[in-house]
Amino acid sequence: MPKAENWQLDRANYPFSHSAETRFADLDLLGHINNVSMAGLFEHGRGMFNHSLKSERRQPGQRWLIASVAINYVAEAHFPEHVIIASGISRVGRSSWDIASAAFQSNGCVATCITTLVLTDKDGTVSIPDALRDEYATLMVKRG
Repeated sequence: MPKAENWQLDRANYPFSHSAETRFADLDLLGHINNVSMAGLFEHGRGMFNHSLKSERRQPGQRWLIASVAINYVAEAHFPEHVIIASGISRVGRSSWDIASAAFQSNGCVATCITTLVLTDKDGTVSIPDALRDEYATLMVKRG
């Protein structure tokens, strides 16, 4: 399993964060937030990050699709403490980009996540518009 890079473990390196409530139903038999619930917390944080964008993310007939999600667990996460999901852009290509996220509780980083998204239309991949590319440049994570 890939180990998280040092920059991923520092909340200050992410330009956006959102606090998410944990639920008793999120627990596994050992009393930790389970992996499916952690994926849901990352999804929620990613959704709030995307919702905060000012630029139009797509034109009529276009859609963005998730190509991959990679979650690495760093430490145990616990209920009832909230989880802070911090997010930022870590890579921008021609038609795809990566959102780097990390989940934090009081003891520090508990998990990291890299999500790759692709902009498409009915004919396949589409170039990321300049306005969105410019906004992504302001939302890059700091790699220390």
